[in-house]
Amino acid sequence: MENKKINWGIIGCGDVTEVKSGPAFQKVKNSCLIGVMRRQEAKVIDFAKRHGVAYWTTNATELIENKEVNAVYVATPPSSHLKYALQAIKAGKHVYLEKPMVLNTHEAEVLLSAVKKNKAKVTVAHYRRELPVFKKVKTLLDSNSIGKVASVKIVIKQKDNTSLIAKTEDNWRLNQEISGGGYFHDIAPHQIDLMCHYFGEVEIIKKRFQDVAQYSKQNVAGEMIFKNGVKFTGLWNFNASEDMDSCIIHGEKGRIVFSFYNDTISLSVCGKTEIYKYDTPEHVQQPMIDKTVHYFLSNSLNPCSVCEAAVVTQIMDVFCGIK
Repeated sequence: MENKKINWGIIGCGDVTEVKSGPAFQKVKNSCLIGVMRRQEAKVIDFAKRHGVAYWTTNATELIENKEVNAVYVATPPSSHLKYALQAIKAGKHVYLEKPMVLNTHEAEVLLSAVKKNKAKVTVAHYRRELPVFKKVKTLLDSNSIGKVASVKIVIKQKDNTSLIAKTEDNWRLNQEISGGGYFHDIAPHQIDLMCHYFGEVEIIKKRFQDVAQYSKQNVAGEMIFKNGVKFTGLWNFNASEDMDSCIIHGEKGRIVFSFYNDTISLSVCGKTEIYKYDTPEHVQQPMIDKTVHYFLSNSLNPCSVCEAAVVTQIMDVFCGIK
Protein backbone atom coordinates (compact mmCIF):
# COMPACT_ATOMS: atom_id res chain seq x y z
CA MET A 1 0.00 0.00 0.00
CA GLU A 2 3.01 2.31 -0.26
CA ASN A 3 2.09 5.77 -1.60
CA LYS A 4 -1.61 4.90 -1.69
CA LYS A 5 -4.63 6.08 0.26
CA ILE A 6 -6.22 4.17 3.12
CA ASN A 7 -9.90 3.65 2.33
CA TRP A 8 -11.66 2.90 5.60
CA GLY A 9 -14.75 0.97 6.48
CA ILE A 10 -16.22 1.23 9.99
CA ILE A 11 -17.85 -1.76 11.62
CA GLY A 12 -20.12 -0.47 14.37
CA CYS A 13 -20.74 3.23 13.76
CA GLY A 14 -22.09 3.99 17.22
CA ASP A 15 -21.47 6.70 19.80
CA VAL A 16 -17.64 6.51 19.82
CA THR A 17 -17.53 7.16 16.08
CA GLU A 18 -19.64 10.31 16.15
CA VAL A 19 -16.95 12.72 17.38
CA LYS A 20 -14.07 10.85 19.03
CA SER A 21 -12.93 8.91 15.97
CA GLY A 22 -15.23 8.86 12.93
CA PRO A 23 -14.62 12.35 11.46
CA ALA A 24 -10.85 11.91 11.84
CA PHE A 25 -10.77 9.28 9.10
CA GLN A 26 -11.84 12.02 6.68
CA LYS A 27 -9.42 14.63 8.03
CA VAL A 28 -6.16 12.69 8.18
CA LYS A 29 -3.93 12.90 5.10
CA ASN A 30 -4.08 9.92 2.73
CA SER A 31 -7.19 8.65 4.52
CA CYS A 32 -10.82 8.44 3.47
CA LEU A 33 -13.91 6.94 5.09
CA ILE A 34 -15.82 5.21 2.28
CA GLY A 35 -18.09 2.74 4.06
CA VAL A 36 -19.92 2.18 7.35
CA MET A 37 -21.77 -0.73 8.90
CA ARG A 38 -24.31 -1.01 11.69
CA ARG A 39 -26.96 -3.66 12.24
CA GLN A 40 -29.84 -1.17 12.51
CA GLU A 41 -30.56 0.06 8.99
CA ALA A 42 -32.14 3.39 9.96
CA LYS A 43 -29.18 4.28 12.19
CA VAL A 44 -26.49 3.37 9.69
CA ILE A 45 -28.26 5.34 6.94
CA ASP A 46 -28.52 8.34 9.26
CA PHE A 47 -24.82 8.11 10.15
CA ALA A 48 -23.78 7.78 6.51
CA LYS A 49 -25.84 10.81 5.47
CA ARG A 50 -24.61 13.05 8.28
CA HIS A 51 -20.95 12.12 7.77
CA GLY A 52 -20.97 12.14 3.99
CA VAL A 53 -20.26 8.44 3.51
CA ALA A 54 -21.53 7.01 0.24
CA TYR A 55 -21.59 3.30 1.08
CA TRP A 56 -23.44 1.72 4.00
CA THR A 57 -24.50 -1.78 4.95
CA THR A 58 -26.01 -3.74 7.84
CA ASN A 59 -23.72 -6.69 7.14
CA ALA A 60 -20.12 -6.65 8.42
CA THR A 61 -18.99 -9.31 5.96
CA GLU A 62 -20.17 -7.20 3.03
CA LEU A 63 -18.12 -4.25 4.27
CA ILE A 64 -15.01 -6.36 4.87
CA GLU A 65 -15.27 -7.92 1.41
CA ASN A 66 -15.85 -4.58 -0.34
CA LYS A 67 -12.95 -4.32 -2.81
CA GLU A 68 -12.64 -0.57 -2.31
CA VAL A 69 -12.09 -0.93 1.45
CA ASN A 70 -8.47 -1.69 2.38
CA ALA A 71 -8.66 -1.03 6.13
CA VAL A 72 -11.33 -1.68 8.75
CA TYR A 73 -12.03 0.14 12.01
CA VAL A 74 -13.71 -2.27 14.44
CA ALA A 75 -15.74 -0.11 16.82
CA THR A 76 -18.25 -2.68 18.07
CA PRO A 77 -18.54 -3.82 21.71
CA PRO A 78 -15.57 -6.01 22.74
CA SER A 79 -17.34 -9.38 22.42
CA SER A 80 -17.16 -9.16 18.60
CA HIS A 81 -13.69 -7.60 18.29
CA LEU A 82 -11.88 -10.89 17.77
CA LYS A 83 -14.42 -12.20 15.25
CA TYR A 84 -14.30 -9.14 13.01
CA ALA A 85 -10.55 -8.63 13.36
CA LEU A 86 -9.85 -12.22 12.29
CA GLN A 87 -12.27 -11.89 9.40
CA ALA A 88 -10.63 -8.69 8.21
CA ILE A 89 -7.12 -10.11 8.57
CA LYS A 90 -8.12 -13.18 6.55
CA ALA A 91 -9.45 -10.87 3.85
CA GLY A 92 -6.12 -9.03 3.76
CA LYS A 93 -7.51 -5.82 5.26
CA HIS A 94 -5.60 -3.79 7.84
CA VAL A 95 -7.38 -3.27 11.17
CA TYR A 96 -7.68 -0.42 13.67
CA LEU A 97 -9.20 -2.13 16.71
CA GLU A 98 -11.02 -0.45 19.58
CA LYS A 99 -10.09 -1.05 23.18
CA PRO A 100 -10.35 -3.22 25.14
CA MET A 101 -8.73 -5.16 22.32
CA VAL A 102 -10.46 -8.46 23.16
CA LEU A 103 -12.34 -10.06 26.05
CA ASN A 104 -9.50 -11.98 27.69
CA THR A 105 -5.96 -13.32 27.43
CA HIS A 106 -7.00 -16.39 25.43
CA GLU A 107 -8.56 -14.21 22.74
CA ALA A 108 -5.46 -12.01 22.75
CA GLU A 109 -3.31 -15.06 22.04
CA VAL A 110 -5.58 -16.09 19.15
CA LEU A 111 -5.40 -12.62 17.62
CA LEU A 112 -1.64 -12.38 18.10
CA SER A 113 -1.18 -15.70 16.32
CA ALA A 114 -3.29 -14.52 13.38
CA VAL A 115 -1.28 -11.30 13.07
CA LYS A 116 2.00 -13.23 13.01
CA LYS A 117 0.75 -15.57 10.27
CA ASN A 118 -0.67 -12.89 7.94
CA LYS A 119 0.47 -9.73 6.20
CA ALA A 120 -2.42 -7.55 7.35
CA LYS A 121 -1.46 -4.94 9.96
CA VAL A 122 -3.33 -4.34 13.20
CA THR A 123 -3.17 -1.27 15.45
CA VAL A 124 -5.01 -1.06 18.76
CA ALA A 125 -6.81 2.20 19.62
CA HIS A 126 -4.92 3.13 22.80
CA TYR A 127 -5.14 6.66 21.46
CA ARG A 128 -4.14 8.48 24.65
CA ARG A 129 -0.52 7.68 23.83
CA GLU A 130 -0.71 10.33 21.12
CA LEU A 131 -2.57 13.07 23.01
CA PRO A 132 -0.41 16.12 23.86
CA VAL A 133 -0.77 15.90 27.65
CA PHE A 134 0.26 12.25 27.86
CA LYS A 135 3.07 12.71 25.34
CA LYS A 136 4.39 15.49 27.57
CA VAL A 137 4.43 13.13 30.56
CA LYS A 138 6.53 10.69 28.53
CA THR A 139 8.88 13.50 27.49
CA LEU A 140 9.33 14.51 31.14
CA LEU A 141 10.09 10.91 32.08
CA ASP A 142 12.43 10.31 29.16
CA SER A 143 14.33 13.53 29.93
CA ASN A 144 14.92 12.35 33.52
CA SER A 145 13.14 15.43 34.89
CA ILE A 146 12.38 13.76 38.25
CA GLY A 147 15.37 11.45 38.26
CA LYS A 148 15.09 7.69 38.59
CA VAL A 149 11.42 6.75 39.00
CA ALA A 150 10.63 4.72 42.12
CA SER A 151 6.85 4.35 42.12
CA VAL A 152 3.60 5.29 40.45
CA LYS A 153 0.09 5.27 41.88
CA ILE A 154 -3.24 5.54 40.07
CA VAL A 155 -6.49 6.22 41.91
CA ILE A 156 -9.75 6.30 39.96
CA LYS A 157 -12.85 6.84 42.07
CA GLN A 158 -16.21 7.45 40.48
CA LYS A 159 -19.68 7.78 41.87
CA ASP A 160 -22.40 5.46 40.70
CA ASN A 161 -23.86 6.70 37.39
CA THR A 162 -20.78 8.79 36.72
CA SER A 163 -20.77 10.96 33.62
CA LEU A 164 -17.28 9.71 32.69
CA ILE A 165 -18.67 6.37 31.51
CA ALA A 166 -20.39 6.46 28.11
CA LYS A 167 -24.06 5.54 28.31
CA THR A 168 -25.89 3.37 25.79
CA GLU A 169 -29.49 2.20 25.51
CA ASP A 170 -28.68 -1.35 26.61
CA ASN A 171 -25.70 -0.40 28.83
CA TRP A 172 -23.67 -3.32 27.46
CA ARG A 173 -20.66 -2.27 29.55
CA LEU A 174 -22.30 -3.97 32.54
CA ASN A 175 -22.73 -7.27 30.67
CA GLN A 176 -19.57 -9.32 31.23
CA GLU A 177 -20.18 -11.50 28.18
CA ILE A 178 -20.16 -8.39 25.97
CA SER A 179 -17.70 -6.05 27.73
CA GLY A 180 -15.36 -8.52 29.41
CA GLY A 181 -15.95 -7.15 32.89
CA GLY A 182 -17.89 -3.95 33.55
CA TYR A 183 -16.71 -0.36 33.89
CA PHE A 184 -13.15 -1.43 34.76
CA HIS A 185 -12.76 -3.03 31.34
CA ASP A 186 -14.11 0.13 29.71
CA ILE A 187 -11.65 2.69 31.09
CA ALA A 188 -8.74 0.84 32.73
CA PRO A 189 -7.15 -0.21 29.39
CA HIS A 190 -6.25 3.43 28.77
CA GLN A 191 -4.53 3.89 32.13
CA ILE A 192 -2.75 0.54 32.17
CA ASP A 193 -1.55 0.99 28.59
CA LEU A 194 -0.02 4.36 29.44
CA MET A 195 1.83 2.83 32.38
CA CYS A 196 3.32 0.14 30.12
CA HIS A 197 4.07 2.78 27.49
CA TYR A 198 5.94 4.87 30.07
CA PHE A 199 7.75 2.19 32.06
CA GLY A 200 8.29 -0.74 29.69
CA GLU A 201 8.15 -4.45 30.37
CA VAL A 202 6.29 -5.82 33.37
CA GLU A 203 7.95 -8.39 35.64
CA ILE A 204 5.34 -9.06 38.35
CA ILE A 205 1.54 -8.61 38.30
CA LYS A 206 -0.58 -9.12 41.43
CA LYS A 207 -4.23 -8.72 42.31
CA ARG A 208 -4.76 -6.84 45.57
CA PHE A 209 -8.53 -7.19 45.79
CA GLN A 210 -11.64 -7.04 43.68
CA ASP A 211 -15.38 -6.81 44.29
CA VAL A 212 -17.51 -7.40 41.22
CA ALA A 213 -20.81 -8.43 42.76
CA GLN A 214 -22.31 -5.67 40.62
CA TYR A 215 -20.34 -4.41 37.62
CA SER A 216 -21.75 -0.91 38.12
CA LYS A 217 -20.12 -0.92 41.59
CA GLN A 218 -16.78 -2.53 40.72
CA ASN A 219 -13.85 -2.14 43.06
CA VAL A 220 -10.55 -3.40 41.61
CA ALA A 221 -6.99 -2.97 42.83
CA GLY A 222 -3.68 -4.36 41.65
CA GLU A 223 0.08 -4.07 41.84
CA MET A 224 2.91 -4.40 39.34
CA ILE A 225 6.66 -4.25 39.33
CA PHE A 226 8.27 -3.24 36.06
CA LYS A 227 11.59 -4.74 34.99
CA ASN A 228 13.25 -1.37 35.54
CA GLY A 229 12.22 -1.52 39.21
CA VAL A 230 9.28 0.91 39.11
CA LYS A 231 6.55 -0.17 41.54
CA PHE A 232 2.93 0.40 40.52
CA THR A 233 -0.30 0.39 42.52
CA GLY A 234 -3.72 1.01 41.03
CA LEU A 235 -7.24 1.38 42.42
CA TRP A 236 -10.47 1.62 40.44
CA ASN A 237 -13.61 2.19 42.53
CA PHE A 238 -16.90 2.71 40.71
CA ASN A 239 -19.04 2.96 43.84
CA ALA A 240 -17.20 5.79 45.59
CA SER A 241 -18.63 8.64 47.63
CA GLU A 242 -16.58 11.14 45.62
CA ASP A 243 -14.96 11.43 42.21
CA MET A 244 -11.17 11.25 42.10
CA ASP A 245 -8.79 10.80 39.20
CA SER A 246 -5.06 11.01 39.71
CA CYS A 247 -1.73 9.54 38.71
CA ILE A 248 1.31 10.36 40.85
CA ILE A 249 4.78 9.38 39.66
CA HIS A 250 7.51 9.64 42.31
CA GLY A 251 11.16 10.00 41.36
CA GLU A 252 14.37 10.59 43.29
CA LYS A 253 14.26 14.35 42.54
CA GLY A 254 10.52 15.07 42.52
CA ARG A 255 7.16 13.98 41.20
CA ILE A 256 4.78 14.27 38.26
CA VAL A 257 1.04 14.53 38.93
CA PHE A 258 -1.67 14.40 36.28
CA SER A 259 -5.23 13.33 35.62
CA PHE A 260 -6.58 11.08 32.89
CA TYR A 261 -9.59 13.32 32.37
CA ASN A 262 -8.12 16.80 32.12
CA ASP A 263 -5.13 18.30 30.34
CA THR A 264 -2.96 19.59 33.19
CA ILE A 265 0.37 18.26 34.46
CA SER A 266 2.12 19.32 37.66
CA LEU A 267 5.90 18.84 37.78
CA SER A 268 7.50 19.34 41.20
CA VAL A 269 11.29 19.24 41.46
CA CYS A 270 13.43 20.50 44.37
CA GLY A 271 10.60 22.53 45.88
CA LYS A 272 9.62 24.23 42.61
CA THR A 273 6.44 23.42 40.71
CA GLU A 274 5.69 23.91 37.03
CA ILE A 275 2.24 23.54 35.50
CA TYR A 276 1.72 22.40 31.91
CA LYS A 277 -1.68 22.65 30.25
CA TYR A 278 -2.73 21.33 26.86
CA ASP A 279 -5.83 21.46 24.69
CA THR A 280 -7.62 18.23 23.81
CA PRO A 281 -8.15 17.74 20.05
CA GLU A 282 -11.75 17.95 18.88
CA HIS A 283 -11.50 14.37 17.65
CA VAL A 284 -9.43 12.73 20.37
CA GLN A 285 -8.41 9.75 18.26
CA GLN A 286 -7.19 11.82 15.31
CA PRO A 287 -3.50 11.87 16.31
CA MET A 288 -3.54 8.08 16.76
CA ILE A 289 -5.42 7.54 13.50
CA ASP A 290 -2.85 9.71 11.73
CA LYS A 291 -0.04 7.52 13.08
CA THR A 292 -2.01 4.41 12.13
CA VAL A 293 -2.42 5.57 8.54
CA HIS A 294 1.32 6.20 8.32
CA TYR A 295 1.93 2.69 9.64
CA PHE A 296 -0.51 1.08 7.23
CA LEU A 297 1.24 2.91 4.38
CA SER A 298 4.60 1.57 5.61
CA ASN A 299 5.85 5.05 6.50
CA SER A 300 6.28 4.50 10.26
CA LEU A 301 6.22 1.92 13.04
CA ASN A 302 3.06 0.57 14.65
CA PRO A 303 1.82 3.12 17.24
CA CYS A 304 0.29 0.32 19.35
CA SER A 305 0.71 -3.34 18.46
CA VAL A 306 -1.42 -6.36 19.35
CA CYS A 307 1.55 -7.65 21.33
CA GLU A 308 1.56 -4.51 23.49
CA ALA A 309 -2.21 -4.57 23.96
CA ALA A 310 -2.07 -8.26 24.89
CA VAL A 311 0.00 -7.26 27.93
CA VAL A 312 -2.75 -4.85 28.97
CA THR A 313 -5.30 -7.67 28.61
CA GLN A 314 -3.17 -9.97 30.75
CA ILE A 315 -2.84 -7.31 33.47
CA MET A 316 -6.59 -6.72 33.57
CA ASP A 317 -7.25 -10.47 33.80
CA VAL A 318 -4.87 -10.77 36.76
CA PHE A 319 -6.28 -7.72 38.54
CA CYS A 320 -9.79 -9.16 38.14
CA GLY A 321 -8.77 -12.65 39.27
CA ILE A 322 -9.46 -14.18 35.86
CA LYS A 323 -5.92 -15.47 35.37
